[in-house]
Amino acid sequence: MDHEAHLHTHHGDHGHGHADAPAADWAMAVQATLHCLTGCAIGEVLGMVIGTALGWGNLPTMVLAIVLAFFFGYSLTLRGVLKAGVGLRTAVRVALAADTLSIAVMELIDNGVIALWPDAMDAHLGDPLFWSSLAISLAAAFVITTPVNKWTIGRGKGHAVVHQYHH
Repeated sequence: MDHEAHLHTHHGDHGHGHADAPAADWAMAVQATLHCLTGCAIGEVLGMVIGTALGWGNLPTMVLAIVLAFFFGYSLTLRGVLKAGVGLRTAVRVALAADTLSIAVMELIDNGVIALWPDAMDAHLGDPLFWSSLAISLAAAFVITTPVNKWTIGRGKGHAVVHQYHH
């Protein structure tokens, strides 16, 4: 039996609320959210730096930042799952299942705060407003996304999918 089949047979399907779903504690939710926050922050900052350096407007810069946030969020998960010996195809599915909702909520909150913050969209990299609005928007995204991750982990979804590959 290959490693992937063994994992699925041994751990079962956590996606249907079975009794073997992990306990959803706040520490696990915080850890999952910090993981997503790291990928989102890397992507957001890199996207804004690239968009600003290329002289792009707000919309294309924000789109690039969001795309890169998903890319880096998924990449961090892929790295860990691949390291556990899982094949690329399964690792991609695990990353998508683990991170999509978390990153989407985080990006919605993060970009929503920046879009609604007066003058934040027009701040440049050297402006304190750029960095302070980004820090506050990411903090708000963390606070709102943590309960989402706790809820999904408690149902055997989200980062609970990743945890089965760390045994």
